[in-house]
Amino acid sequence: QVQLVESGGGLVQPGGSLRLSCAASGSIFRIVGMGWYRQAPGKQREMVATFLSGGSTNYADSVKGRFTISRDNAKNTVSLQMNSLKPEDTAVYYCNALMSGTVYWGQGTQVTVSL
Repeated sequence: QVQLVESGGGLVQPGGSLRLSCAASGSIFRIVGMGWYRQAPGKQREMVATFLSGGSTNYADSVKGRFTISRDNAKNTVSLQMNSLKPEDTAVYYCNALMSGTVYWGQGTQVTVSL
């Protein structure tokens, strides 16, 4: 069993910054990929930023230049630095990890961008 626990969400004003973190624990053998997704009310879950096999990164067009994903393989953690936040970034943010052909999800953390 693998558990993913996110932290760092909250309420921030437009233009502000937040940093999300996700820690994986449990029966970890080899995590191939880790990343962040988000789901806004009434919308489908969408990819925000991910690490692909080989260490390359992939970002949604809407966050390029504002968000940065980072990973600590030794600690099995992945973080998302979010700058210049906009109201449309408001969503529940989920961490995921791919291991042994299975995708694991965290419980999500709320990010609200509002005055």
